[in-house]
Amino acid sequence: MKKTQPEAFTLDRIATPVGEVLLVTDADGAVRAFDFADYEARMMKLLARHYGEARLTPGRAPQAVRNAVAAYFDGDLTALDGLAVKTGGTDFQRAVWAALRTIPAGRTWSYGQLAQAIGKPAAVRAVGLANGANPIGVIVPCHRVVGANGTLTGYAGGLERKRWLLAHEASQDSPDDGTGQGAFALD
Repeated sequence: MKKTQPEAFTLDRIATPVGEVLLVTDADGAVRAFDFADYEARMMKLLARHYGEARLTPGRAPQAVRNAVAAYFDGDLTALDGLAVKTGGTDFQRAVWAALRTIPAGRTWSYGQLAQAIGKPAAVRAVGLANGANPIGVIVPCHRVVGANGTLTGYAGGLERKRWLLAHEASQDSPDDGTGQGAFALD
């Protein structure tokens, strides 16, 4: 049996208002993982689960991807919508993750609403597990899912970050300072 080559990805590190993020992209520029630096071990575990052996090379993600991340944190809440993402996972997980991308910024859904959206209204717990296994946080916005009564529930990046992301999305777009640049910029 021929051993396959490990997946090769680029690992970029980007400072954001809520901490450094890890942005993993493939040779085509698709995002394969997005997590916070203090959860790097979790991200590595998810990458291994999705792809088996993966080789991460430090480098820069494509500029368009970096610009979209910067624009999102600077207040353009739709900046991440057009980014290509690619994951492993089961068909069910990928259906949940695709549905997450349909939740508008500034809105939240319950796990039950997410289960309804994928046509599996009885699969609330399975939807919760799939949500928790999402390797592409923020871009595949698992932070927009809350408990049935609207309470904040677990978030792999921590509840304080979830609270910040939801507040960021609920706020008005950042005011233009006249420079054509937002307040958040990449180096």
